[in-house]
Amino acid sequence: MRRLLEEYTASERRVCELMAVPRSSGRYRSRRDDSRIQERLRELAREHPRFGYRRLYLYLHKETGVNHKKVQRVYRELGLMVKRTRRKHLRRAIVPRPALTAPNQEWALDFASDVTAAGQRFRVLGVIDSFTRQCLALEAATSFPSRRVTRLLERAIAEHGKPQAIRSDNGPELTSRHYLAWAIEWKIDLVHIQPGKPTQNGKLPYEYLNTSWFWNLFDARRKISAWKTEYSSRRPHSSLGYLTPDEFARQWKAAFLSKAKLMAVDQPHHGNSDGLRYAPALTRLLPGQEMIST
Repeated sequence: MRRLLEEYTASERRVCELMAVPRSSGRYRSRRDDSRIQERLRELAREHPRFGYRRLYLYLHKETGVNHKKVQRVYRELGLMVKRTRRKHLRRAIVPRPALTAPNQEWALDFASDVTAAGQRFRVLGVIDSFTRQCLALEAATSFPSRRVTRLLERAIAEHGKPQAIRSDNGPELTSRHYLAWAIEWKIDLVHIQPGKPTQNGKLPYEYLNTSWFWNLFDARRKISAWKTEYSSRRPHSSLGYLTPDEFARQWKAAFLSKAKLMAVDQPHHGNSDGLRYAPALTRLLPGQEMIST
């Protein structure tokens, strides 16, 4: 209505009649004060420039209990929307990926690159669990030969257990004889990403690299190590119902153990006639999984 009054030389009465709007409604001006939410949204957007309003709402809701619709409205008014660039991809017939039901069924491995303030180029290798989205390894170095990649994976295996498969692209480090022999020795399946689906091998480092400035390689390693912890423990993921990976993993493990107890076989255990042996139930639920401990 205000736009019609500005563009056309017509009275308020005439515009309201044409639009079938009461004059009192046309004169109404909102008295709501969104200054506090606007200020806090700007602060969060500067801190997390790649977050949309849904993730920013989670932070604001914990602080003020604000409704998500109000956050979306203020977010749009401030023009904080993240611009998305859509690429054209070649369409091919692909085999659908199997549905993941537990941790350590598939790890995603990917490389990213950046440059320091001194002009030194470095690479970042990230490993995430495709089911829980937890960051299992994140390391920065000037180069990643295949032997360094396998050493990093062995450290992740020692901490989190062995995966059934590792998904990656066809980079030279991941097609070398050493890497292929290592996968055969550890009995790990190597799976390649689908054509036109680069995010299947993880998009972990890109968000942080695009918004950070590194003085040198040591500064990059320090900041990337802190980002690894934040990614798993603080950053909510839409694919996990806006839970953090650590929260999702804890909830899944609790539900898994609860189901295992229901399926447990009543057998004497170490001389205790009332004891329950959970190992058979765990084996039936997840054959080959060694990462669960009761």
